[in-house]
Order: sequence, then structure tokens, then C-alpha cells
Amino acid sequence: MLTLFHAPWSRSSRLVWLLEEIGADYEIRYCDIPRMDGTGARDPLNPHPDGKVPALLHGDVLVTESAAIAQYLTDLFPEAGLGTPVGSPERGAYLTWLAWTAGEMEPAYWSRISGAMEGDVKAQTRYDAVIARLFGALARGPFLMGQRFTAVDVMVGSALAWGREFSPASAALDAYLARIMDRPGNVLAAAKDGTPPLARVA
Repeated sequence: MLTLFHAPWSRSSRLVWLLEEIGADYEIRYCDIPRMDGTGARDPLNPHPDGKVPALLHGDVLVTESAAIAQYLTDLFPEAGLGTPVGSPERGAYLTWLAWTAGEMEPAYWSRISGAMEGDVKAQTRYDAVIARLFGALARGPFLMGQRFTAVDVMVGSALAWGREFSPASAALDAYLARIMDRPGNVLAAAKDGTPPLARVA
């Protein structure tokens, strides 16, 4: 059984989306987390060692961190076609995109969102490199891995949609976001992202 520990309107939302795309049976455990505005608190029922989300339990196996969970799930359900099997020519690019999302893209965007990039040449250069890489991939598109929608699009696309106002104007980016955000899996996931009938499970 797959159990996702999820806090509404957080990074774990993209794992709800990925699970819907995969079509696997899973359970959501809604939990509280400390928020950047000072609200929320650590949930004692959340198994994440840092009290964060996402956290995925698969039987007795605990996986945390979005990129690790995305790889774990797409390897666990290869028939969903959202990852790449070991030995595939696409495997290197797939793993690189997953790691790049957390290691390069998100920090670069956060420096832009938080204002830390102002006057910081290195942060500006890092952000510009992220934008160039994204827009280069979209020019080859229609998805980041080429012709096929993958977990990379869930990981990157969810972050881009959240931070759209912090990206340059781009018809290609807007078309890409419309293409992926309208997918049935994302629509189903959004309906589970903490609406009142789906209150926190104790």
C-alpha cells in the first residue's frame, strides 16, 4: 500500500498529481507542517525525519524528498510510462532533470522570488542559466523530455505554474503550462489538495 503524507498547498501537491497520473492505488494522510509565515506545526504522525512533506510509505519503506519519490514511483510503476527504465538511452537525461529541479531550478527561482537575486551577479547568472535551459527544452518540446510527458513535467511544471510571474514573458511557456495543467491527472489532484471535505486525517 502506498501512503502519501501530504500538506495542502505545498510541494507534496505535485506527488498527488504524479500518483494520479500513474493511476496507482494510494492513500493520502493529510498532515500539518510548519509554514514560512509562522503558522502550522510539526505533525507527530508524519514519518518524515524533518517533519516536512512529501513523505511516502510503501509498506515499511519510507521515501522522502520530491525527486527521490518521483524516481521511486516511476521505477515502481514502469507501465505508466512516466519514467525511464534502467538501461534506457533516456535514463541519464531523466535522472538529470529530476536532480536539476531540486538542485538548480528551485534555488534559482527562490532567489528571484525572495529578492535575494537583486544585486547578486552569481544568483542572476544562475537564474538566467535555468531559464535558458527551460526555454531550450521547450523549443524542442512539446515536453521537457521531448515528445513524451514524464514525471519531469510534473516536477518542473508544478513549480513553474506556482512561480509563473517570476518567469520571463513567453508564449511557449504559457502554452506548455496550459498543456500540462489541463491534464486529467492534475485536475483530479487539485481536487484532493486540501479542500474542506478532505480535512486532515488524524
